[in-house]
Amino acid sequence: MAQNGRMSIRVGLSTASLYPDNAATAFATADRLGYDAVEVMVWTDPVTQEAGALRALSELHELPIASVHAPTLLLTQRVWGTDPWGKVDRSIDLAREVGAGTVVLHPPFRWQREYAAGFVEGVARRERESGLRLAVENMYPWRTARREVMAYLPHWDPVGQPYDNVTLDLSHTATAGADALAMAQQLGTRLAHLHLTDGLGSFLDEHLVPGRGTQPCAAVLEHLADSGWDGEVVVEVSTRKVGKDQREVDLAEALAFARLGLVPTRGTSRI
Repeated sequence: MAQNGRMSIRVGLSTASLYPDNAATAFATADRLGYDAVEVMVWTDPVTQEAGALRALSELHELPIASVHAPTLLLTQRVWGTDPWGKVDRSIDLAREVGAGTVVLHPPFRWQREYAAGFVEGVARRERESGLRLAVENMYPWRTARREVMAYLPHWDPVGQPYDNVTLDLSHTATAGADALAMAQQLGTRLAHLHLTDGLGSFLDEHLVPGRGTQPCAAVLEHLADSGWDGEVVVEVSTRKVGKDQREVDLAEALAFARLGLVPTRGTSRI
């Protein structure tokens, strides 16, 4: 299944995959390697916060912006202030201005109790009002050698939560010790977005190149391709510890893995 020579399921590159390099480098890399789209991680790089600059990069490289990742990580706790709903609302505004159909966000931390109490309803209301997908991402318990902490509310696992749209991250499933393929199947049409990455199951959130960890990355892609899925696949891997030449190899390998995995093996049917 292809459209204009490209797979019907788009494969995007997250600007987080180029961290700590900037958004301009991410767009140029995605263009050079042949990605279909870009996901913008909002962080301290001012370009990631500015719709006009992002539209200029999108037009320059002829790459649409598929999604905006709200600054709801520990790393971005002070980006766009400290009010969590303010961050989400500004992310929605940015997504509208750049033509992205999805906003990715993390569930609240345990210490954000007021935010957590209204989170499910707040996400649903903002989806109705904006017409965008607010795809809540699966996370994981925080673990050390001696203890495990439930760091997210209402839970790190979105499968049992009443979200209409979910992002499945395959590094987070590794860290959580969760069954990624089962989660994809259980989510069904609620699975809106996939962060294609990998992990070895340690307490670290590793974000390895797909195929280098223990996650069923190929099986998840095959499931989506065979199910007539209409979401987005976004490569979100860590390359900050490798040189620029190896980073290019890693991101090209991740794209090739995605392309191969998204070739349908049988007639498609809706999830």
